[in-house]
Amino acid sequence: MESIEKILAAELGAKEEYIVNVVKLLDEGNTIPFIARYRKELHGAMDDTSLRTLEERLNYLRNLQKRRDEVKGSIEEQGKLTEELAAAIDAAKTLAEVEDLYRPYKQKRRTRATVAREKGLGPLAEEIFRQEQDMPGLTELAAAYIDPEKGVETVEDALAGASDIIAEMVSDSAEARKLLRETVIRKGSLISKAATEEDTVYRLYYDFSQPVHKLQGHQILAVNRGENENILKVSVSVMDSDAIPPLVRLFVIPGRRASEFVRSAVEDSYSRLLYPSIEREIRAMLTDTASEGAIKNFALNLKPLLMQPPVKSKVTLGYDPGYRNGCKLAVVDGTGKVLDTAVIYPTQPYNKVAESKATLTKLIKKHGIENIAIGNGTASRESEKLIAELLKDIPGVSYAIVNEAGASVYSASPLAAEEFPEYDVNLRSAVSIARRLQDPLAELVKIEPKAIGVGQYQHDMPQARLSEALGGVVEDCVNAVGADLNTASPSLLAYISGLNKTTAKNIVKYREENGAFSGRRELLKVPKLGPKAFEQCAGFLRVPESRQVLDNTGVHPESYAAAEKLLKLCGYSLSDVSAAGLSGLEEKVSTLGREAVAEQCGVGLPTLQDIIKELMKPGRDPRDELPAPILRTDVMEIKDLKPGMVLSGTVRNVIDFGAFVDIGVHQDGLVHISQISDRFIKHPSEVLSVGDIVKVVVLEADEKKKRISLSIKQAK
Repeated sequence: MESIEKILAAELGAKEEYIVNVVKLLDEGNTIPFIARYRKELHGAMDDTSLRTLEERLNYLRNLQKRRDEVKGSIEEQGKLTEELAAAIDAAKTLAEVEDLYRPYKQKRRTRATVAREKGLGPLAEEIFRQEQDMPGLTELAAAYIDPEKGVETVEDALAGASDIIAEMVSDSAEARKLLRETVIRKGSLISKAATEEDTVYRLYYDFSQPVHKLQGHQILAVNRGENENILKVSVSVMDSDAIPPLVRLFVIPGRRASEFVRSAVEDSYSRLLYPSIEREIRAMLTDTASEGAIKNFALNLKPLLMQPPVKSKVTLGYDPGYRNGCKLAVVDGTGKVLDTAVIYPTQPYNKVAESKATLTKLIKKHGIENIAIGNGTASRESEKLIAELLKDIPGVSYAIVNEAGASVYSASPLAAEEFPEYDVNLRSAVSIARRLQDPLAELVKIEPKAIGVGQYQHDMPQARLSEALGGVVEDCVNAVGADLNTASPSLLAYISGLNKTTAKNIVKYREENGAFSGRRELLKVPKLGPKAFEQCAGFLRVPESRQVLDNTGVHPESYAAAEKLLKLCGYSLSDVSAAGLSGLEEKVSTLGREAVAEQCGVGLPTLQDIIKELMKPGRDPRDELPAPILRTDVMEIKDLKPGMVLSGTVRNVIDFGAFVDIGVHQDGLVHISQISDRFIKHPSEVLSVGDIVKVVVLEADEKKKRISLSIKQAK
C-alpha cells in the first residue's frame, strides 16, 4: 500500500521530500502561516492555499486509514476477514468504498432478509444464488426447507424468503453499489417539481430537470432549500433500461435453472433496496460537492474583501442609515478612536433634511472629516443622495459605500459591548462602518467570518466546515499583513500564528499593566506564551517602538543574525535601515552572487530573498499594492442609467453565475458569466475577485424591478 506522503505528492504534483517535511512540521504543531512564511526551504515555497489543501487531504487520508483499520478489525472479530477482502479494503481510495465493502458485515436492523435467515433459509438462498449447472429444480430445493414451526409453511414461503435474502446480498454488494452509483452519475438526472401553486423565488425549479453530471452547485443548493421549505419535490431519476441490465449481467448466469429467479431478485433489490439507498447517497454527494464549492467560493470572495487597501490616517465619519430610528453617525480619528457621535433624521417618516445637513456640516468642520463611510443597508440610497448634495458645497470631502454585512452582528456582540460600553447598539454599528473604510481587516476580524456575507447559501453549509475554511482565510490574511504588537486588538491578535483568544487577551492585559512592549523578546514574559508560541508568532508582530530595527519588519528573530551578516556583506549596518528602506540592497546582493551570499549568511535562497524584501521596505503592507477603493462625491440613480454607458465599479460579490458590481447607484448590477470574459471560463472567480475595480458597460436598467445588467467584456 502506498504511503500517505507518496499519494499526496502525486495528487499535488510536489516532491515527496517536501510533502514529508510539511507533514512533519504540521505534526510538530507548526501553523500554516508560519510554515508558508518561514520554512520555505523545506517545502519549495508552497503558498498558504496549497499548504491548507495538503493539510485537508492529509487529514482525510489519515481518517481513511483509521477507518480501514477499524473495518478490518470488526470483520476479523466476526472471523470473516479473508486476504482478498483485506486487500480490497486497503485498496479502497474513498470512505464510501470502505463502507461499501463493510456493508455485508455491519450489524443490521431487522429486515425481511434477517427474518428469512432466522427461518433457516440462508443456505437455500446461497445455493440458488450460485446458479450451478447441475443444481436441482427450485421447487425440489425449497421443499427441504419447509418448517411450519419456523413459519415456512410452503415452497412459496421458502422461495420468497430466499428471494429477500438474495435481494439484500445484491444490495450489500460493493461492486453493485459502485456500478449503480457510476450509472446514475453518468446517465441520471436531478428532477424538481412544484409542491405548491404559489409564485415563489423557486419558480425556476417548478419543472426542472438537469443531468447529474451537468448540475451547477447553486442549482443543487437552491433545490435543496426549496425542498426543505416544502416548496419543491426533488428526486434523482435514471431509466430502468440504463440501470437494471448492468446489474443483471453482474449477478445472473444465463441459461441456468435459477437464472430467472435470481433476475427477479435483482430487480426487486434494485427497486426496493439498492436504488433508494444510492439515490440518498447521490443526493448527499451532490450536496457535499455543492457545499464544498460554495465554501471555496466564499473563501475566494472573503480574502480580497479582507485585503482591501486601508484608507489610513484620515478622520472618517461612519454613517449607519435607517428610517424610523434615524441615521447613526460616529466620527473617528485616523487611529479609529471615537471623537463624536450623533443621530439625524433625514429619511421617512421625519424628513428633517435641512436639520440633518446642518448637523453633518458642523461635524465635518469641527473634526476636519475627510471621508464619509456609508453603510449599504436600509435607507442607504437616500443617505447617499443626501451626502452627495451636501458635498457639492464642501470641497475636499469624499464618500464611499461600505459593505455593512455583519455590522449589526458585531454591534450586538459581547465584544462590542466590552469595547464601547457607553454607546448603544446602533452607534457601535456606525463606528464599525467608519473603521471598515479605514482598515477593513482590523475591523472585520471582530465578526464571525460567515456573517460577512460574500457567499451563497452560507446558512445551508456544514457550519463547522464553513467556519474552519473561513477561519483559515482570515488567519492567512492577518498574518500576511502582520499586526502592531502595541496597538492591535485582541480580535486581531487571536488570528496571529501561534496565538489564541487567551494569549491574545493576555498580551493586551500585559500591555495595559506594563506599558508598550519595548521589543519582540518581551513577549516571552506574557503568561501562557511559551517558546513554541513565540517561535510561531514573533515574525508576524511588529514593534515600531523597539530599538532593534528588525522588530518592525517581517524578519523572524531566528534570522536576525543572518540579516545583520547580509547588511555587513553589502556595506550597511542596522542603523542604516530606516522606514524608507535600503533601495540599493537587491543590486548589491546580485553583484555579490545570491547563492554565495545565502551560503555566507547561513540561510536558503527563499529566506534570503524575504530578508532582502523586508530590508528594502521595512513593515511593508501587501494591501498597499492593490487598487484603492473608489471614493465618490456625486450620486446616480437607476433612472440615470442608459444602455451603452461605461462606468467604473467595484466587485462586491462573485457567485457561480456571475458577479455583482457596485457602480454607485445603490443597487448592485449583475455581470452574467457570459459577459465577463471573451474566453471561456468555468467560474467567474477565474478572472474576478471581490474588491476588483472594473470598467463596465450598461446593457439594461429596469427601474421597476431594480435590475441592472452589465458587461465587462463589452466595456473593453
